Amino acid sequence: MAAKELPTGELPRLLGDLEEIRVTVMARLTTPPAQPQQHDELLDAAAAAHRLGISKDYLYRNHRDFSFTRRVGRRLLFSSLGIEKHIRQHNHIDSNTAQRYLQPVGTTDQRLKV
Repeated sequence: MAAKELPTGELPRLLGDLEEIRVTVMARLTTPPAQPQQHDELLDAAAAAHRLGISKDYLYRNHRDFSFTRRVGRRLLFSSLGIEKHIRQHNHIDSNTAQRYLQPVGTTDQRLKV
């Protein structure tokens, strides 16, 4: 039955149904697609240190500073997904740091001269 043919008493229900459809469509359009579940693997200190580009000794001494550290009994293990997240979050260089790294060796920053 078309909206033009509905009795006036049925129009509020039709508007409610249309609003429910509109809200459902907006929710689906604005929700990011579900990411497939990634398999988390617990790495030993050697593998974790290699991925992070730090020494195994440094990783052991500073394991409390990393949120991806997992203790299993007496062993320290490290979440591979946590390491990837850490790398993504800390893999940026601010503009001041970048200027230091981008300058040719042997040159000085003109702003430092007094």
